[in-house]
Amino acid sequence: MSPASPALEVRGLSKAPPSASAAVQARDKLREAILRGEYLPGERLVEAQLCERLGVSRFNARTALQDLVAEGLVEIQRNKGAHVRKVSIDEAVEITEVRMVLEGLVAARAAERVTPEQAAELEEIGQLMRRAVEAEEFRHYSDLNQRLHSLVRRIAGHTTADRLIETLRGQLVRHQYMLSLLPGRPAVSLPQHERIIAAIRAGDAKEAEAAMRDHISSVVVAMRGMDVLGGLP
Repeated sequence: MSPASPALEVRGLSKAPPSASAAVQARDKLREAILRGEYLPGERLVEAQLCERLGVSRFNARTALQDLVAEGLVEIQRNKGAHVRKVSIDEAVEITEVRMVLEGLVAARAAERVTPEQAAELEEIGQLMRRAVEAEEFRHYSDLNQRLHSLVRRIAGHTTADRLIETLRGQLVRHQYMLSLLPGRPAVSLPQHERIIAAIRAGDAKEAEAAMRDHISSVVVAMRGMDVLGGLP
């Protein structure tokens, strides 16, 4: 092999990471935009607009879209292009049932690993959630809900479960948002969240798992109720 070959290989390798990194960053930014509800279910994702918004090439925009297709957030149809995937109520219920198992596992693990500092943070979130319900600040309560579940996953430190839950959660953004605004729902879920917090703080893995599963099971019931009322697509 000539002396120039290794140099060429090194130069070739040095060019690959920036491109790969750009595609990953584009994917992550687009995922976050979808999760925040900036793109609605069924809304088209135009490559040219994505390139401008994300500051990437068409190749990286396409790669990002394909990655999100694999995650179930995006759907690409012939002659129609890419759009945010719609999730039916039946599929939403199935996804939530899977989440119930995963989040129960995570809650149990969190109870086994929680530190005094983390227990204090859980207690603080629980207090803020109660105040939000009493003040009828339901959007704030919804934000605290997400913060609580994220903290439980962080305490558990279960990388695989965390990745799967985040992917499943992304497919339910619209359903979760509408559920958070359902009259009376926060008052129902608050004691459920308080039970989860108490079990994790006490280090009771069995109770933490049961509390989390009961909570997510009630989400399924609420989803089906909203479907009957015509509140979900």
